[in-house]
Amino acid sequence: MPRVVPAVIRALDILELFLERPQLSAREVAERLDLPRTTVHELLVTLVARSYLISVPGQPVQYRLGMPLFLLGAAFAGRLDLVREAQSVARDVAAACDEAVHVAVLDGADVVYLVKVDSTHPVRMVSGVGLRLPAHCTAVGKILLSSLDPASLDAVLTKGALPGMTPESITDPDFLRAHLEGVRAEGVAVDIGESDSAMRCVAAAIRDHSGATIAAMSISAPIIRWTSPAPAEWTKLVREGAASLSARMGYSAQPL
Repeated sequence: MPRVVPAVIRALDILELFLERPQLSAREVAERLDLPRTTVHELLVTLVARSYLISVPGQPVQYRLGMPLFLLGAAFAGRLDLVREAQSVARDVAAACDEAVHVAVLDGADVVYLVKVDSTHPVRMVSGVGLRLPAHCTAVGKILLSSLDPASLDAVLTKGALPGMTPESITDPDFLRAHLEGVRAEGVAVDIGESDSAMRCVAAAIRDHSGATIAAMSISAPIIRWTSPAPAEWTKLVREGAASLSARMGYSAQPL
């Protein structure tokens, strides 16, 4: 088993003390945790340096929680809101098309699926919540990659050769960049057997209150059901579903 780091545990113990009281002194921290004052001093100096704690103005040995902890909490709460709202919208979209609906987020060069609502058909996509796939091989991933600024996209694409999942996967970074320009212009992305030769997917972006793309929603179906006019109908449906979820996340298409 990997070894836990005692200094990190002590730092977390210090932060958790502030769940009980909004302000503590160095002496109170040392007494409550039964730690040497020199150890507490070093940990407090480190936490202050990263702004996880701040010194109370006029009381330099008194501390309270800093802004990064609020931001971490807000990010966690936001993700919970996204999952809860995404499950509701995804159920509605799946009911309308009777195909698998996913909501995923970008994590480095991969996508991670947060929500899945399956179809009722006996032949359907094999996937699940928590599944991680190379972003460039999926429709949701292409949407998310297309939302990155050039520097962020370069950082993802310069980590090595792009892996292929099927013969249809895009593995050339330059070709992918050009492909993503089209995705950005269209507002939707498709996966034509690039992650699974037997499946087809179409995806659209989910935005937050600031207009930033925070996730993507897709409809996935086996190739045997990817016949006209279904793909056009599913494209419209996934756009509407993503727009509905974006609205729930605070996005307004009209300038405020």
